[in-house]
Amino acid sequence: MKEIHGNVVDIDSRKIFEGVVHIEDEHISKIEYVGPRKAELPYILPGFVDAHIHIESSMLMPRAFARMAVRQGCVGVVADPHEIANVLGVAGIEFMLEDSSKVNFHVCMMAPSCVPATSFETSGASLDASVLDELLKRDDIYGLGEMMNYPGVLFGDPDVMKKLEVARKSGKPIDGHAPGLRGEDAQKYVSAGISSDHECTTLEEANERTEMAQYVLVREGSSAKDFEALWPLIDSHPKYTMLCSDDKHPDDLLLGHINKLVSRAIQNGASLWNSLIVACINPVEHYRMPIGCLRDGSQADFIVVDDINTMDVLATYIKGKCVYHRVDGKDTYPELYIDETPYEHLPNRFDATPLRLEQIQQRAEGDCIRVIGLKDGDLYTSELFETPKVENGLAISDIDRDILKVVVVNRYSPDKVSVGFIKGFELKGGAIASTIAHDSHNLIAVGTNDDDILAAINHLIEVKGGIDICYNGELLDLDLPVAGLMSDKNGEEVAARYSELCQFLRDRGCPLHAPFMSLSFMSLLVIPQLKLGDRGLFDSQNFRFVTLFADK
Repeated sequence: MKEIHGNVVDIDSRKIFEGVVHIEDEHISKIEYVGPRKAELPYILPGFVDAHIHIESSMLMPRAFARMAVRQGCVGVVADPHEIANVLGVAGIEFMLEDSSKVNFHVCMMAPSCVPATSFETSGASLDASVLDELLKRDDIYGLGEMMNYPGVLFGDPDVMKKLEVARKSGKPIDGHAPGLRGEDAQKYVSAGISSDHECTTLEEANERTEMAQYVLVREGSSAKDFEALWPLIDSHPKYTMLCSDDKHPDDLLLGHINKLVSRAIQNGASLWNSLIVACINPVEHYRMPIGCLRDGSQADFIVVDDINTMDVLATYIKGKCVYHRVDGKDTYPELYIDETPYEHLPNRFDATPLRLEQIQQRAEGDCIRVIGLKDGDLYTSELFETPKVENGLAISDIDRDILKVVVVNRYSPDKVSVGFIKGFELKGGAIASTIAHDSHNLIAVGTNDDDILAAINHLIEVKGGIDICYNGELLDLDLPVAGLMSDKNGEEVAARYSELCQFLRDRGCPLHAPFMSLSFMSLLVIPQLKLGDRGLFDSQNFRFVTLFADK
């Protein structure tokens, strides 16, 4: 029997009182009322839930991710493993489930709906409706992951409709992904049974979705940041709002998670109670997560914070076990791990071969090129038209105008390389490369000169996955041996190395908050407007390939 004493935050009654939480085995046997709340006592409240995240984007395996998350009072996540599924298929999902089982942390896994995300790029696997049907029959799969192929929904693509049909048959939730969809198209998308979306970026768009009874997941990740635009939903539509990260890098996880979004909402003027409902209750109920919400008889999943406004976490309990405790300023994890045994073999697929310089060179074929316009903190890009810089008949990076070469390499087979140009990185020298390249996770690089671009690419091919920088021949890297997406190191170590790489770029002029994450989305063909996949430049607004050199 355990007894936790503090100010109990009772969301159901919307009251705070001094109380004692009695824990027997994994459940709360009783919440005892003692008296009015006392200012000197810490606060006990339900744990936070991230309603949509790709654990792989933290560059951490689930065990390491959980250690970072519980420190911020997160007791569970709704995880879509479509990153690793695009590389390894069902075997990748199985690996994520296996590793998640080794910690006391709720990882509620979704079945990825779009593997591959589109038919316009090369991925390492394909999950059709029959595979999804089998996955959705499993008790450890909680729904269908984000349906990114919204044109397929709107136009009744047979394969897409089969996937939605098996999901509806399962009775489990279907997540959405339809950026900018409005009016009748949005209604048609929602009517297909798609109950949530994390891609709203404006309050007008979000309000329209909630009026259709679709949950809006307010996203604040390392790259896409929509909280400031959407936080008023917490009070205006608390029934249809949740909070999520989508993609969160380890250095940002060190600073905060859902707890800091709740704190920001309260500081912005949102109701404490509505903020806790959207952060603690709605995901649990919508996804039918096996998480207790601080009630008599419920599973003992809750947190202790020192201040109800800042939400700095003192302790996290999951299934009655103390998985995180801050003691004298030191972080401890008394009962987090079930199994810490390292793996003898880490799963991966990487079949690309080293490139030659001529493979990334681009012959000048006109006086106007399409350029990807990047904006920090936004997954949307624009389509720009610029005059290329030409030397010796080749179109090259133009540092003065910030028009830099971007290259995508098929990692699943030795194949043709795609070349484009991008504006927004503001690199003054060198190149960066990554095998995190949504959603097929081919190899993507951007740089100021071909030599450094080639060196950055070939290093990642040699180590079979990671992120790196090549700056005038100097190489800095972070290896990601798990599917080219995740490290096998702990979160603090990965965060420190990742921060070093990002700071190196900032010190040399790159203004982006998360340059590697921004790079990773430049091949995401399902978000408008102009992106680069392994098969060429793609107009995501009209779902068609376009040429690099334009007539305009």
